[in-house]
Amino acid sequence: DGYFHHMMRQCRYSSKDLQGIELITSYVFNKAEYIRFNSTVGKFVGYTEHGVKNAEAWNKGPELARELGELERVCKQHAAIDYSA
Repeated sequence: DGYFHHMMRQCRYSSKDLQGIELITSYVFNKAEYIRFNSTVGKFVGYTEHGVKNAEAWNKGPELARELGELERVCKQHAAIDYSA
């Protein structure tokens, strides 16, 4: 009955200083992850034929800078909230 597309963004904190923050953004289509951005790696990585093609394009385009900005905008901005919980 149709298709399922999902994007999930995670901030992982390994220490209380802001240097230990990792952003992972996963794109899933029909329960299979096809592309992932990991701020530690610093680029998109594809896991399927379609994902590899997208990763190559996204790593050369504005998507890479936008995703790196999300580390600052989402993860580092909300670190104090996450640490207090």
